Amino acid sequence: MKIAIVCYPTFGGSGVVATELGLALAKRGHEIHFVTYSQPVRLDQLSGNVRFHEVHVPEYPLFHYQPYELALSSKLVNVVKQFNIELLHVHYAIPHAYAGYMAKKMLAEEGINLPMVTTLHGTDITLVGNHPFYKPAVTFSINNSDVVTSVSNSLKEDTLKFFKIKNEIKVVPNFIDCSKYDKKEFTDCQREMMAEKKEKIITHISNFRKVKRIDDVIKIFYKIQKRIDAKLMMVGEGPEKEAAEDLVDELNISDKVMFLGQSHEIDKILCFSDLFLLPSEKESFGFSALEAMVNGVAVVSTNTGGLPEVNIDGVSGYLSNVGDVEEMASRSLKILENDETLERFKQGARKVAEKFDIQNIVPLYEDIYKKALQQTVV
Repeated sequence: MKIAIVCYPTFGGSGVVATELGLALAKRGHEIHFVTYSQPVRLDQLSGNVRFHEVHVPEYPLFHYQPYELALSSKLVNVVKQFNIELLHVHYAIPHAYAGYMAKKMLAEEGINLPMVTTLHGTDITLVGNHPFYKPAVTFSINNSDVVTSVSNSLKEDTLKFFKIKNEIKVVPNFIDCSKYDKKEFTDCQREMMAEKKEKIITHISNFRKVKRIDDVIKIFYKIQKRIDAKLMMVGEGPEKEAAEDLVDELNISDKVMFLGQSHEIDKILCFSDLFLLPSEKESFGFSALEAMVNGVAVVSTNTGGLPEVNIDGVSGYLSNVGDVEEMASRSLKILENDETLERFKQGARKVAEKFDIQNIVPLYEDIYKKALQQTVV
């Protein structure tokens, strides 16, 4: 199949999943065309059957905000016609499904039927999409997609609850390529660049938005380091980073917390980590937790959204209510204070992650594509 994939090209989970999906499909013989405003961060190299098409948005003084949706839909039309694209897979309802629908309508006038699969990832539903300004457009985009998928049962339920959806929503979970983590490229001596041998390494990775409850990460770690020797690795950038740095200074633990910013060495950091903290207000799936688990890192998270579908309580880590810093700290120590317990949770995390291996998930998308094509032909 010749498939065009539209996604955000950033460090976020949806962009990572969309890129990895495209690369996996390419390995299975499909021709993949990424269409977005810059090359996706995980798209390291292009090949004969993996191509990238940049969406340029001309700047005009007339526009206060440049119309990306118009530029994207026009680019999609051109790519579809030039490369005979058979199917469009968009990640995020807004603006991608909306732009995809406009491209479909323009192509239809030229006698080209292009099936569109829309994958919902979370923010497009629970935050942006549910805003009164965008809700009609999100509802329209979902209902006018040929196939709709969501990354968790929790997100499917939220979508059906918040929107008047006529389409069936199929749950296809996020995934990870476990084979990439079978061989450890890093040595113990490299670990000592991050922490002393006796210190446990605790990690948090996110976009540092309010929904991630960054202050809870700091407060949980503060309680942990009172009992055991530990270091905290804070990976990412975002609006809550400055407040987090101020809280670290206020608690006088600056020597134990490292803010690493955006990093292309996530696997290296996670390889040496003992525990991953994710005390989010809401997670539609929790891809960062899955990345930690495939590296054999135990997870302590909240029990919100799709997290209970990923982090299995008592096996890969523990779940707690949102805001329960005391319990999350206590459960973190329960994992960390005994080496045998820690190793059991590390192995449990890896075993749970293997259920989300890319080899199990990609065929599900291939089946969806085939059905979408059949529906369009009919």
